[in-house]
Amino acid sequence: MAVLCYCLSLTPSLLPRAWWLQGLVAGVSVVVGYAVGAVAETLARFMLRWAGFRLRPRVRRHLWAVLGVLGAAAVVAVTAWSVRWEGEVRRAVSLPPQVVWWQWTLVPLVAALVGTVLLLIGRTVRLGTRLVSHPLGRQIPRPVAYATGVALAAFVIAGIVQGFLLRGALDAVESAASLADQGTAEGVHRPDLPTLSGTPRSAAPWDTLGARGRDFVGTATTRADITAFTGRPAKDPVRVYVGLRTAGTLDERAALAVRELERTGGFSRRILAVMGTTGTGWINDQGSKPLEYMWGGDTAEVAMQYSYLPSWVSALTEDEAAATGRALFDAVYDKWRTLPAGSRPRLVVYGESLGSFSMESALDGSLPTLTSKTGGALFVGPTYDNPLWKKLTEDRQPGSPEWRPVVGDGAHVRFAQVPADYGIPPAPWDEPRAVYLQNGSDPVVWWSPALALHRPDWLDRPRARDVSPAMRWYPLLTSWQVACDLAGADSVPDGYGHRYGTLPTSAWAEITRPPDWSAADTARLAALLESVREPGLLD
Repeated sequence: MAVLCYCLSLTPSLLPRAWWLQGLVAGVSVVVGYAVGAVAETLARFMLRWAGFRLRPRVRRHLWAVLGVLGAAAVVAVTAWSVRWEGEVRRAVSLPPQVVWWQWTLVPLVAALVGTVLLLIGRTVRLGTRLVSHPLGRQIPRPVAYATGVALAAFVIAGIVQGFLLRGALDAVESAASLADQGTAEGVHRPDLPTLSGTPRSAAPWDTLGARGRDFVGTATTRADITAFTGRPAKDPVRVYVGLRTAGTLDERAALAVRELERTGGFSRRILAVMGTTGTGWINDQGSKPLEYMWGGDTAEVAMQYSYLPSWVSALTEDEAAATGRALFDAVYDKWRTLPAGSRPRLVVYGESLGSFSMESALDGSLPTLTSKTGGALFVGPTYDNPLWKKLTEDRQPGSPEWRPVVGDGAHVRFAQVPADYGIPPAPWDEPRAVYLQNGSDPVVWWSPALALHRPDWLDRPRARDVSPAMRWYPLLTSWQVACDLAGADSVPDGYGHRYGTLPTSAWAEITRPPDWSAADTARLAALLESVREPGLLD
């Protein structure tokens, strides 16, 4: 079983892996297989003894020798063949298919090292269980004593992992993230424009915005930039940001965001975008800047920080993202709906990754709420736990693939990986429009707890263009493989993994349909924004 799981761990997954990561995946898989095999061996031995069947020692030695030779041959053969599999995965995401062969030969060595360490830990736990159960066996029945020892060992391990290792690791990450949040990126300076938070006239002081909040307002698009692009007069866009340190409670921060919108004139702009942030408070410029260029700066964007932690950690505390998104949207919406209907800005929502979860939660995970309360929505790289995304995907029309579902004949919602997907299905697209951008190879979208025991629909045919045709589903193992793909989700070219490049530009053009705007303008703007950095694992 250990050899079998090693071989299966080298089969294709969603994204290419570095040799050391593949070695780690294989090492853990080996130990899982070994554990399953050990349990199966114990049961088989018990049944064979019960049936009165025993192998002769000589036969046993010969069988082990044959197994050793076959196992070694399988490891060598599959490791060599996996270079071809890895090349196919690399080709699917537009990377050169070549793999450095001498690095790949280190995969079984890393797997052996990782497996040995984990096996030693497991043997140590088993020894501890026996030290507890053997003395108890003199006082109570042996099965009860052994069960007691196992339960006690599990309790101690859980306490150490959760109370010491996990809590200590989270505390260390949070402490480091909190310190990083107090910094300011090179080249970012406190603005003076009255349309931005963090200025001397702002109720949200510069030093309370957090590092990502200072990035957001300190790198705002200027009217000069917009005029240079469009050739027409423009306004300075409004950008409002409220950090965790700006006010003491969630409700106070949401109320302050509304006051900032009032101060900056955000409610008098043509577009008002409520934006969900990633874990550290990041707003991707690829999602925020296109609106400002398309609408001549006649826009207002507002966001609130809910964590110092990077998304891969803050995902463990989703409640904060949901509560913040709901508080911000409700506060903005309550003010917005008091405005005269003819002079209200168009209210849209945006979120990427965990930010999309935040905004979906603000809309109660309901399509009717989205269509009745907003003028459009853009969700990029949604997570498996997004309530609306999950419901829409489950309710898709029969025959449409999970990676590009058709919902309600495309009346309001479209799913896309490339701009051509906006036209699927070829049916009227009514307003308000919502777009989900999701790559077929994005592990952020496709990993879920259910993947451990259930084959996903996104592996059905036809598959997304960036998913290797050689990828197969295996219980437990595929879930572990895709979870490890998260480590390389942003290490691939734009358009693959968790990298969406300038695709939000075309999405915003489809959602908001700015006046006097053409497909050529979208292409020019995408080229202009091509150098903008996307959020990574640490954002």
